[in-house]
Amino acid sequence: CAARAVHVLSEIAKNEEMKKPCIEADLVLALIPLLESTDQEMLLHAGRAIGRICYDNRNLQEELVKVGVIPSLVRILTDYAESEPLVHVALLALYSLADLDSAKEALCMTKVAEQLVKQLRRAESHERLEIVFEVLQALAENDALKVQLVDAGVPEALSEILLRLQGSSQAEDTCIVKAASDLIVSLLLGGKKGNITGQVHKESTARTIVSILARCGNSQGKGSLNSEFASLVSIIVFLTSLTCLVLPLSSDGNCLRMFQLGVIHQLLDLLEKQVRSEDTSVQQAALSALQSLAIPVVSKVQILEEGIAERIEALLRSESPPVQFKLLGTLRMLADGQADAAEILGQDPLLLNRLVQWCSVSDPSGICGEANRLLASILHHNRSQEVVKAIQAAQGVKHLVSMTTSEHAALQTEALKALAIASAIDLETLEESFKESQLVQSLHKLLQDDNTSPEVKYNSMGLLCRLLNSGDLRQEIEEDKIKDTLEQLCSHGNANVVKEAITTLQVLRGET
Repeated sequence: CAARAVHVLSEIAKNEEMKKPCIEADLVLALIPLLESTDQEMLLHAGRAIGRICYDNRNLQEELVKVGVIPSLVRILTDYAESEPLVHVALLALYSLADLDSAKEALCMTKVAEQLVKQLRRAESHERLEIVFEVLQALAENDALKVQLVDAGVPEALSEILLRLQGSSQAEDTCIVKAASDLIVSLLLGGKKGNITGQVHKESTARTIVSILARCGNSQGKGSLNSEFASLVSIIVFLTSLTCLVLPLSSDGNCLRMFQLGVIHQLLDLLEKQVRSEDTSVQQAALSALQSLAIPVVSKVQILEEGIAERIEALLRSESPPVQFKLLGTLRMLADGQADAAEILGQDPLLLNRLVQWCSVSDPSGICGEANRLLASILHHNRSQEVVKAIQAAQGVKHLVSMTTSEHAALQTEALKALAIASAIDLETLEESFKESQLVQSLHKLLQDDNTSPEVKYNSMGLLCRLLNSGDLRQEIEEDKIKDTLEQLCSHGNANVVKEAITTLQVLRGET
């Protein structure tokens, strides 16, 4: 009898004009205790009646939260998870209340996140998914709830939905993919204060990222991801970089944790599977993440042990300038300060030949400059005679000599330092190339030019000191009358230039 009465009331509440009399009669407060009933029919009609009466009435909604409706709604989701009508009513109620701060605070004290994960995995209709998505999006605005949602596995559940729907051309599926993608990013990217969730919950965020990457990597064979899903994967991979870099003081630890969780395997798998894809967004994002991971010295060793040099060779054949640029930057970061990495890269004939090709390219994309920088970095950080010989054999030395005359002082300095170190390691191998490319004459012009920066002049003289160990190059230096220029530089305005000029003159005269 009571259930029938509540049913009638829920039907009456459908009429807008009848809502006011229901409110004035305090029927809502009378209905609240019925949400604790174990009678499913009673629960269903009471939930519908409350929802219809309180719809779009903020004051009543606030009152509902105060009298404890939130735990009752979560209990319905928990105890009657397989009852489609009851779940639907509970989700609609949560959706109506989720915008209230008081409701979010109340939900923090429940296990709503776990129940929403269950509903995501059980949902079969687009309508049900859309309701759950709306609830999740509202709850994700609260930082504490955001952490709970990540902990409960909401991003992983969403990624399962994405993998199930990817490739579909149906408009409804596309909308679901877009909404799920936005939700994953919202959950992982950060709270109102601009903090990535990883700052307060790095472990959970890292695990989630690796889990999603694993699913992405295993989703297809060698095929490419569709555009919506590729966009999501690109963002997820980007979050890998953020997780490693967001806290400068602990970034090394973050990177190592990502290694331990297997992120390098996932990134390299993605690169291999996407290498022939026309959409290069995933490749670019993955390379950016690897570049971030390669910043700490200890990480470089780990990445080398993963065989990165061998696994990314397919990317060397890429004709996409953005991918080429990212690849070069990633490899340069790997070689920076790491002799082992420089030695491995510097003895890879495929890489060296491709670098020399790129060094000869004249385009606005910056590939030529980045290729030269990688060659310089390999020589700079290398300590092996074999690498010097390999770069000479690949005809890369002439490009570094040209780099010494770049318009950018930083590039000039990188080239000069690299050539000085290479000369100290094996000048005999480089001698002919230096003569053919007129290195001595180029250095003299740099020293004579008043527009040359003090740092470039200083490093030019450092390289000259190395060249003086070759009889033929010493003769060129003497014939070009560099001695006169060095004597003039002894009165230069920069103290370091003066000191180096004096030292170079002493070496030239055989005084040291």
